[in-house]
Amino acid sequence: MRLRLAGAVLLSAAAYYVYLPLPSGVSEPWKLMLLDALFRSFMQASDVAHALGVCHRVHLLNRLVSWVEEIEARSCNAVHVADSTLGGVPTRVFQPKGGKQLKRGVIYFHGGGWALGSGRMRSYDLLCRKMAEELDSVIMSVDYRLAPEAVFPDQYHDALAASRAFLSAQVLERYSIDPERVCVSGDSAGGNLAAAVAQELSSDDGLTVKFKVQALIYPVLQALDFYTPSYQQNRAVPILYRPVMARFWLQYLGADMSLEPLLLANNHSSLDQPAISGSTRSKLDWTALLPAERRKHFRPVVKETGSPGVMGKVPQLLDVRAAPLLADQGVLGRTPKAYVMTCEFDVLRDDGLMYVRRLQSAGVAVTSDHYEDGFHGCMVFAYLPMMSSVGQRSMNNYIRWLDQNL
Repeated sequence: MRLRLAGAVLLSAAAYYVYLPLPSGVSEPWKLMLLDALFRSFMQASDVAHALGVCHRVHLLNRLVSWVEEIEARSCNAVHVADSTLGGVPTRVFQPKGGKQLKRGVIYFHGGGWALGSGRMRSYDLLCRKMAEELDSVIMSVDYRLAPEAVFPDQYHDALAASRAFLSAQVLERYSIDPERVCVSGDSAGGNLAAAVAQELSSDDGLTVKFKVQALIYPVLQALDFYTPSYQQNRAVPILYRPVMARFWLQYLGADMSLEPLLLANNHSSLDQPAISGSTRSKLDWTALLPAERRKHFRPVVKETGSPGVMGKVPQLLDVRAAPLLADQGVLGRTPKAYVMTCEFDVLRDDGLMYVRRLQSAGVAVTSDHYEDGFHGCMVFAYLPMMSSVGQRSMNNYIRWLDQNL
């Protein structure tokens, strides 16, 4: 009887920890709850280790994720897999066996808030294998440096160096990649790097080979407004909570973490911040850039007066290499044809949708692929143990778009 009672208590406690009220439209809510409970456990353990001075919270979190997810480079019947370097940056290369003599090529940047993750993780390894096989394409998954040791612009410089090497005649020839069929892609923070690289290299007239397409998966593109409709609607929806995104930004920009409350209150982008021009504000004015069905009943939060000196302490917030949504129209107009995936239950939804609108206004052909039941990170959870339904759908549609456009 005591064992049964103890079991019932433990089961109830576990259910209480796992259960989280979720929006009715989110795909497979119980799977998302379990995933969130795992992530929260990892993050709480990392916070405790950080508070005790054992190690930085990001280090423990990365060790836990690596222990669960990281796998060795193993070739299979269809794809040759090897760890290499690209422009001096560690990279996992996936080469299809057989097929056409000239291959398509994709350079991919993983997500993880510029602080977590690796192309060696099982989820990214499986994604890139599938892409290599189904697209008959060489996929190069880049392991750029991570925070806190590396801060902006280190991650960007790694992504740019790898991309320049990827487009070089030597690499294209070595891997038999068709120079007319190359793509830059990434998810979340990796989508940020892909967008920034696409902007930089499309404006480089010295390059003989340029990307044909860019494919951005729920990208993070700005840090001036933490009250977009999607930030308001999804502030408590896993797996990317609003405060966590603010922390990722501050870590990436090498800023003081005590600034988090100011960012979350939009005090850093108040109207009395002279560094933020009217032109800059117009580039993320969601009241004009988002359709009515995404604006819904939400209202902008723009402070008349904020915290003086914040932009002076973190000027990188206005750097287009960190925040590609702030790029000028002329720069956007030179970028390649685009695919942008967004998810309804994601704080970053509106970053992607505003970028779609700005690219279209600049004359770029854009496919906006929105998932009404999607959540942040869903595409990389398409495989076991989660086997997310929306993850599988989004992954298949992403690869189908590449097949039709690359």
